[in-house]
Amino acid sequence: MTVLRLYPAPQQKIPLKGLYLSLSLHRQAESGEVFIYANFIASLDGRISLLDAHGEQGVPASLANKRDWRLYQELAAQSDIMLTSARYFRQLARGNAQDLLPVGREADYADLAAWRLNEGLTVQPDVAILSRSLDIPQAALEKVQDRRVLVLTGADAPQSQVDRLTQQGLAVLRSEAQELDGPAIRRLLAGEGYRSAYMIAGPEVHRTLLDGGLDMLFLTQRHRLLGGDDFRSIMQGNLARPVDMQLRSLYLDEQACLDERGGQSFASYAVLPQG
Repeated sequence: MTVLRLYPAPQQKIPLKGLYLSLSLHRQAESGEVFIYANFIASLDGRISLLDAHGEQGVPASLANKRDWRLYQELAAQSDIMLTSARYFRQLARGNAQDLLPVGREADYADLAAWRLNEGLTVQPDVAILSRSLDIPQAALEKVQDRRVLVLTGADAPQSQVDRLTQQGLAVLRSEAQELDGPAIRRLLAGEGYRSAYMIAGPEVHRTLLDGGLDMLFLTQRHRLLGGDDFRSIMQGNLARPVDMQLRSLYLDEQACLDERGGQSFASYAVLPQG
């Protein structure tokens, strides 16, 4: 299975398997720093999720596909820690979210599990939950007992909730300010020795990281229009100022064009420093 590289030149066919794994994202951070990257799959009309039968926002089946999922797994394989939200854990507790097993245990991903061990990484990435309220159900936390779980929060987080989570074995890290922002997240993760962090949360966390906390964005664009009024996009809410991005790579998934009608493209962008 191959993809066609459109940028950078020259155009050439490249295997899909290993496409992102070759980036060595776990080795990009300078000493004492952490490299943070995010990933989304979106339709041509900008939908990353729609309201599902449970009344929750979720990735529609018409958007998700195995080739994109392979690249999702490759990005996860390179992370020391994954960044997600308390909202995701509340969905997980209700059974309305996929279990947090980013490096799949199926045979298709056995090469990624072996790659992590060969690179000196743990079997699964750790988890960092970004939350102000600290409303994180115990039932969901039980699903990630096989790894370290951090909670990143603001300075004014309720002490009773901090104590509850600490008693459950979680490490709760506070920022100096009341609100978490990108630089604070970066400092907290680097202070714990993490070198690569993979954001798998929604547009709210993405917006927070775009303020000085994100290094790279990976975007799969499915060549399909979904419509719908109740949806999420990769960025919602206000930004203090525009965030410029520089295209690093663009691939056309020709096999998807043949098998899935319309096809999809894979792009990556470097987040440029705000000037």
